[in-house]
Amino acid sequence: MKKRLLVVFMCISTFVFAQDIHRFEDAKGNSHLCGEFPLKTLEKDEAFQEWFVKNYDNFPKTEKQKWAKKLKDVQVDIYLGTWCGDSKRWVPRFVKIWDDLGLKREQLNFIALYNSSVEGKYKQGPNGEEKGKKIHRVPTFIFKKDNQEIARIVETPNNTLETDLKQIAFECPSEPNYRAATYILDAFQGKTVEQIKMEFNKHYSTVYYKTKNRRELNTLGYVFLEAGKVQEALIVLKINTYMFQHDPNVYDSYAEALAIAGETEKAIDNYRKVLLLDRSNENAQEKLQELYKK
Repeated sequence: MKKRLLVVFMCISTFVFAQDIHRFEDAKGNSHLCGEFPLKTLEKDEAFQEWFVKNYDNFPKTEKQKWAKKLKDVQVDIYLGTWCGDSKRWVPRFVKIWDDLGLKREQLNFIALYNSSVEGKYKQGPNGEEKGKKIHRVPTFIFKKDNQEIARIVETPNNTLETDLKQIAFECPSEPNYRAATYILDAFQGKTVEQIKMEFNKHYSTVYYKTKNRRELNTLGYVFLEAGKVQEALIVLKINTYMFQHDPNVYDSYAEALAIAGETEKAIDNYRKVLLLDRSNENAQEKLQELYKK
């Protein structure tokens, strides 16, 4: 009788635990995580186990280092997408080096975000876990001490994982990747949209020297759009059209945001610019027909 009760209890516990982990399906029917979850989900769940174990096992072993002790009181919030190639590559590697350095897994917190297949939720969590954290790329590793951020790694290490961790341990972290996006996010946290617009040229000049390619601000623009921050998206995508004037994609993204904002004439103008640079662009052609009808 006791054995039977024990089995029933274990089944109920497993069911309850599984129910606490949020999931969603992408357009292809693949299962993904969203929200907070325990690390063992990546290690044990068939949907994620293959890529996690492979990238964990294939990452070279790191010898224990004395400086690692400086990280023993540091918590790391890891925002990732189980649909994201960079997350699949770098999260297992990060866990491997963390284990090799003798640090505790209890210091790591995992938060999965939606992809673009969930409308209005791109790079967001089911309970707004990402809000106020300036997440625009995944994975993002946020290092905290006494609940205060002390460093972050955005998408990929700036140097090597070991070097970046060593710099964080000695309180001299590298500046994270995507400096332009980080600058804009910081600007929006300290000022209103109207203030940013009034200082547009100043921000454009600063961003110009920090941006590596058009994808950086393009992605940030869509993160704003999905979060319902249309005016912020318009500013970011407009800056992108100034910097990459010969790329049809920047005008396409800006036109999409303008159409969402109800600025139909400006949207039409920008879709026309797309076709001037790429006459065969079917998306721009379709969108123009829709806008003309309005």
